[in-house]
Amino acid sequence: MDGSNSSASASPRISLSGSALRWWRGLAAREGRVSATRRLLNVLVEFVRDSTPERRRQRYGDADYDWDHRVNTTSAAVGWRDRLLGVFHSPYQPTESVLFHEMIRALGEHARIDFSEFVFVDLGSGKGRTLLMASDCPFRRIVGVELLPTLHETAKQNLSGYHSESQKCFAIESICGDATEFPFPDEPTVLFLFNPFPESGMRSMIANLEQSLRAHPRAVYVLYHNPLLEHVLGESALLKKIGGTHQYAVYASG
Repeated sequence: MDGSNSSASASPRISLSGSALRWWRGLAAREGRVSATRRLLNVLVEFVRDSTPERRRQRYGDADYDWDHRVNTTSAAVGWRDRLLGVFHSPYQPTESVLFHEMIRALGEHARIDFSEFVFVDLGSGKGRTLLMASDCPFRRIVGVELLPTLHETAKQNLSGYHSESQKCFAIESICGDATEFPFPDEPTVLFLFNPFPESGMRSMIANLEQSLRAHPRAVYVLYHNPLLEHVLGESALLKKIGGTHQYAVYASG
């Protein structure tokens, strides 16, 4: 593969206790300490249940994609520590191939854009499946940002070993870092989100995007898969909804 698979810099090990404490404090500020503590206990009990062999088999999900392309992108092989960190940040779950290409087609129909003029950015890119699927389109380049170093390293391995006859973009980069602080490229951008943040993180990211748009006005389209926090995008003065279904929403700068 003729592309770069790099990290921005050596990332510090993410503290599990610190992540849990920040999660609890945010919840306590909104709901009170008793409610936050009860929610934390419920989350931990569910995490233990989700660690059984039966639940692990269910997490293999769309394993056909991995088999066809000889990659490792399902959530079944994610270690317990990263799964627990995901509880307090965003759980890792790969996007289904059929749905992703449906979202790309919808964007093309609504916006009628030339993909070769756009950078594709996936915030919370995990093991890199979405980056690989995006390479079926002739994007100018493709960038993924993942917080957890273990998932990022797996993504780099997937990118380096990926081969597909349908691939049209070969400039693919995986970055290990905090996606809420990602400096958006000044180029036209297709931004992909699969619930990578809690609400506070989503608001930080949108504020960052708005600042970038004001500094460098350009076309930006947002593909938001499973839009649980769509109201945050709806509050933006610089983004407007142009399409979507119950499974995803499509927004454009304007």
